Amino acid sequence: MTTYERYLVAKEIYAEMGVDTDAAIEAVKRIPISMHCWQGDDVNGFLFQDIALSGGIQTTGNYPGRARTADELRQDLTFALGMIPSKHRLNLHAIYADTDEKVDLDGLEVRHFASWLDWAKEMGVGLDYNATCFSHPMADSGFTISSADKTVRDFWIAHCKGTRRISEAFGRELNTKCVTNFWFPDGYKDIPVDREGPRYRMMTALDEVMSEKMDPRYHLDALESKVFGIGAESYTVSSNEFALGYAASRGIAYTLDAGHFHPTEVISDKVSSVLLYTKELLLHVSRPVRWDSDHVVILDDELNAIAQALVRTGLVERTHIGLDYFDASINRVAAWVIGTRNMCKALLKAYLEPTAKLMQLELEGDYTSRLALTEELKTYPFAAVWDYYCELMGVPVRDAWLSEVKEYERKVLSVR
Repeated sequence: MTTYERYLVAKEIYAEMGVDTDAAIEAVKRIPISMHCWQGDDVNGFLFQDIALSGGIQTTGNYPGRARTADELRQDLTFALGMIPSKHRLNLHAIYADTDEKVDLDGLEVRHFASWLDWAKEMGVGLDYNATCFSHPMADSGFTISSADKTVRDFWIAHCKGTRRISEAFGRELNTKCVTNFWFPDGYKDIPVDREGPRYRMMTALDEVMSEKMDPRYHLDALESKVFGIGAESYTVSSNEFALGYAASRGIAYTLDAGHFHPTEVISDKVSSVLLYTKELLLHVSRPVRWDSDHVVILDDELNAIAQALVRTGLVERTHIGLDYFDASINRVAAWVIGTRNMCKALLKAYLEPTAKLMQLELEGDYTSRLALTEELKTYPFAAVWDYYCELMGVPVRDAWLSEVKEYERKVLSVR
């Protein structure tokens, strides 16, 4: 049977459950995933070449082929995007500025990203952006924007202000909203005496950062929380309560990262709560293994639950989905392809549910039927729909992409 013939069989099976597979595919086609640039070079960036990774972040592995220049990274990104169905986005960090000019984080301007804008226009993709508040001498104390040292604090305020201006410029140039995320590694390794002071300083500093009005058509601010990082195990300034409270009270988006909570917590259960209090949400989809280890996203129960949380009640319309992991132990291009395709798979699976029927059973208190149907759906022919979607979008079906990545590795990555 051809891919299309298998799809027609699956289409009939889903139709018996009241699911329109064509509509599900059309819905997924409209959802861009923001693919993170930092998977391709182990979060090194190009602005500084002699500063070690810091801020509670660690990349492990030494697989050959790491991108060493912005041109190499764009080459890898272009190839990876060709393995993934539909149009997506690219998420940049400030340290990925592509310039010969000697400039620090507090002096960055949109011109330092001109080559990225040219690439985005050529590829027809949107850009998202991040302040880089780690791997810098001004962060060596363990504090950035909440530092008690005004010189340090002012440096990071200037960087964050510039970040927002660059973001809005990206949005204007590409005519699509640029989501800009702020994450700060600030915290103490051991138990602090003053827990309120750093949070007050961070709050007032962020108020100064956000004081310049940006056009909401082109720019969205988001603040990310974290439970802890290496070197900040006992106290994190931007905790869940701080970041969510700030986002809700200031009218910005809150960022949920899958690895930034206790091992017993999952962000799929937080989506519906957060969006009661914020207009928009940013997701950093990752895979924690015992801690915030940023493993490549797989099609596991939590990824499916995240997609269901977004799709079942229409929250996907107010959510910006990005990926955040970095694995240097495997082919880095393959890591992009695996994780992004899995996020797309989870969304498609969520759209292939008979949501209205399941909700009605729940409202009627028929929990027996709810459980029975959700379990039976797990063995429905989802793969046939996914394969057809990939073929429709002109990308490799099933694992055919792997041989293309292996050939790319042989011709390109292995000679670096």
